Amino acid sequence: MADSLQAKKRAKQNTKRRTISRDGKSEMKTQIKDLEEAIDKGDVDAASEHLRLVTKKLDKTASTTTMHKKTAARKKSRLTKRLNALKAKKG
Repeated sequence: MADSLQAKKRAKQNTKRRTISRDGKSEMKTQIKDLEEAIDKGDVDAASEHLRLVTKKLDKTASTTTMHKKTAARKKSRLTKRLNALKAKKG
């Protein structure tokens, strides 16, 4: 356990940040799952709305140290590609 005041404060800060990061990642994964379900069902309107929300969440997560910016960009690109393929198949 931490002995100095600085180390105790640091441990508390780390715990708080870890909780925030974990919650953000969990919410992001849930939104991605919802988007993938909408794509699998073939619902273009719902999938488009979910993609907008996922994109926003990925950008927000990537703005912190929780996720690298290029990882977020790769995920957005792959999800957009799947949605566009669905739109092409429907239309």
